[in-house]
Amino acid sequence: MFERLDNIVKKYEELKQELVKPDVLNDYNLLKKLSKEQSDLEETVSKYNEYKSILTSLEEAKSLQNDPELKEMALGEIEELTKREENVKKELEILLVPKDENDGKNVIMEIRGAAGGDEANIFAGDLFRMYSYYAEEQGWKIEVLNAIEGTSGGYSQIEYMVKGNNVYSKLKYESGSHRVQRVPVTETQGRVHTSTATVLVMPEIEDAQIEVKESDLKIDVFHSSGAGGQSVNTSNSAVRITHIPTGVVVACQTERSQLKNKENAMKLLKIKLHDAMKQKQESEVDAERKSKIGTGDRSEKIRTYNYPQNRVTDHRINFSIMELDRVMDGNLSPIIEALITEDMRLKLAGEEFKA
Repeated sequence: MFERLDNIVKKYEELKQELVKPDVLNDYNLLKKLSKEQSDLEETVSKYNEYKSILTSLEEAKSLQNDPELKEMALGEIEELTKREENVKKELEILLVPKDENDGKNVIMEIRGAAGGDEANIFAGDLFRMYSYYAEEQGWKIEVLNAIEGTSGGYSQIEYMVKGNNVYSKLKYESGSHRVQRVPVTETQGRVHTSTATVLVMPEIEDAQIEVKESDLKIDVFHSSGAGGQSVNTSNSAVRITHIPTGVVVACQTERSQLKNKENAMKLLKIKLHDAMKQKQESEVDAERKSKIGTGDRSEKIRTYNYPQNRVTDHRINFSIMELDRVMDGNLSPIIEALITEDMRLKLAGEEFKA
């Protein structure tokens, strides 16, 4: 571990020297690249320097143990420094865990009503509201790209971008089938129903990462419409793009400008194609890997929202919290922090978190 840390410090110092060279200062892209590399190492280097400082202080304290007048003070200092050494060492171990290259990126989220008809769509709307409140709490911004409203409320499908600091690092655990157990507003007998909605989280990608040929696209324009087919635009500004080779279809209708809707639709298409390619590559390596969102069947779930018991349970880590009302108001942090902790524990053990 310490050999790795020494190499990181060496690399950090080399980057500091590179960043003051005239040829680097005159090359914006190179300067940006090297600055990011240095920034990525900074926290680890700072923590390692803190660790070495603690070791130095510990040695000094130990040297005073044999002094009758200073022994009591030295023993107290040794106890405190030993605890700090253990804590900082654990923090260093975590910092050395390989980071997901996508953690700092914005994301595209897609929520769909799945099993349960109107109630599933209403639940999809509730999930969108929950993530919106959580984004607001985190200081993130949401931009809706496409939304198809359910006939009784909520959404049969909604796609939106979440922008901010380290969005993917927290929302990447949300992909999967979410199950709700409650009495639907459409239920007249007061019976508890089980419905599902699927959530898909995809990191934003650079345009250069995937090329889409114009000849592979079928582009349609149409009137934007809300629930019940009501027109919300008087012009054909909504855009639907079909990627013919894969059959992937995306649509955007939230902007009044057809050009802007097309731009957003292309962005969404590239992200979906990139995500599909990534899943295919991973499934070739691990044939048993399930897709991120599953089929939406009631038996497939990553999390259950039980309204009668005010309980939310994440089945991947057997974590439950009896604060469903607060969770639905955006207080997702306890669940996400528990998922991050388990992910980190597995990585330190050399294992992989299975979403």
